[in-house]
Amino acid sequence: MRIIRYQEDSLFKLAALTDAEEIFSLEDSDFISLVQSAALDGISVLEKVKRIVDSSQALNKEIHQLDLIVPLEAPEIWAAGVTYMRSKEARNDEAANENRVGPTYYDKVYDADRPELFMKSTAARTAGPGSEVCLRSDSSWQVPEPELGLVLDRNGSILGYTIGNDMSCRDIEGENPLYLPQAKIWRQSCSIGPAIRLADTVEDPYNLQISCRIYRGGKKVVDETANTGQLKRRFGELVAYLAKDNILFDGTVLLTGTCIVPPGQFTLEPGDRIEIDITGIGTLTNTAVPA
Repeated sequence: MRIIRYQEDSLFKLAALTDAEEIFSLEDSDFISLVQSAALDGISVLEKVKRIVDSSQALNKEIHQLDLIVPLEAPEIWAAGVTYMRSKEARNDEAANENRVGPTYYDKVYDADRPELFMKSTAARTAGPGSEVCLRSDSSWQVPEPELGLVLDRNGSILGYTIGNDMSCRDIEGENPLYLPQAKIWRQSCSIGPAIRLADTVEDPYNLQISCRIYRGGKKVVDETANTGQLKRRFGELVAYLAKDNILFDGTVLLTGTCIVPPGQFTLEPGDRIEIDITGIGTLTNTAVPA
């Protein structure tokens, strides 16, 4: 069971999307309101949605006919780095220098107890499905980073899963790790969607297929696939460090790191279409434009 949001005329609406691709209207105005409503009823979000689905008729519409928007207005989006071996290798490639001796910062954080966590985005900076993501004007090596996102409540419980695109400037981060915020955060440098898969309906979140395709001028130029089973760290571990002496807001999203990196010196160009799939969630599609 997935939760989606869409715009109809000037209204934002919430709906349930079944695995049979049927769409059912929900009365709550947003995902967190749905979670709170279920809690007041003393039932799980999944049970509440199931009762609505069983007692109502599906909309006479298909998902592609809806003007989808971000599935929730996440007050904060955080991200974890170097959680996959492929990510560690890519970060070392960015920082490669013939004078390097011994393990890098990326080697060390991959094996350390403490994970890399950083602020990625806020609601005002976040793009939704079908919308545009921006290319930073002072970078010449930019890539999407397909990631599984955890949708959290204020206590750090995982409410659901979504798809995240952690847009990154590989040249800026590679020049100096202290430039990480500039390599990660700018206008529309993050997108999430197209849905939230309720956590209770995911049998094994460590066995989800992630795919990334990039099209340029109608031609597919990148096609990469990986699996969340390659993730070194557990979700509970990442959430625990994020919550340590910190404030979590209902609807905080934590991106869990990327295991897909476009090959070589590939960089996004204006007009490129990015498609990210994750098992059971859907396809997050965005177009790259100049910032």
